[in-house]
Amino acid sequence: PGGGASHLWLHPAIIFQPGQEPNMSEPIPDNPKTLKQIAEESRYPIDAFHFVRRGLDYTVQRFHKNPQATEEKERHVNGRELCQGLREYAMDRYGLLARMLLRRWNIQRTDDFGRIVFAMVEGGLMHATENDSLRDFEQVYDFDEVFNMRISVESVPYADAPTASVKHD
Repeated sequence: PGGGASHLWLHPAIIFQPGQEPNMSEPIPDNPKTLKQIAEESRYPIDAFHFVRRGLDYTVQRFHKNPQATEEKERHVNGRELCQGLREYAMDRYGLLARMLLRRWNIQRTDDFGRIVFAMVEGGLMHATENDSLRDFEQVYDFDEVFNMRISVESVPYADAPTASVKHD
């Protein structure tokens, strides 16, 4: 599933640092749609698109330590790399709530990441090479395996304090 040498990258106006909004003053070619328009035409809420955009930036930062100093076409990641980066971003940002939020945004599997990416590509907000495909996002990992963390009460550390007991009469 997935793989290959395909590459995805954001238009330079959309690359931004964590905690910073994109600089939309730079023109984006081909009269792109707004993110709101793209979201309204899909089954995903706008928050899902914001998550993928920020997660792509997070992933690009991990693969290319200084993407602003790198030529646009060199700031790429393939579909599998992006899925891995989105998993890490979700866990870093949302921790144990990651799976619940993704589900709320209708993101149930890695294929959904691909649909969101290609909706932005078709809307003119992202670039893809001719080798990119939705297949690059298929079955990269199982959401139930990577996002469902079980914590047992016994594994939670606690202070060495006497425990209170309840006395039943």
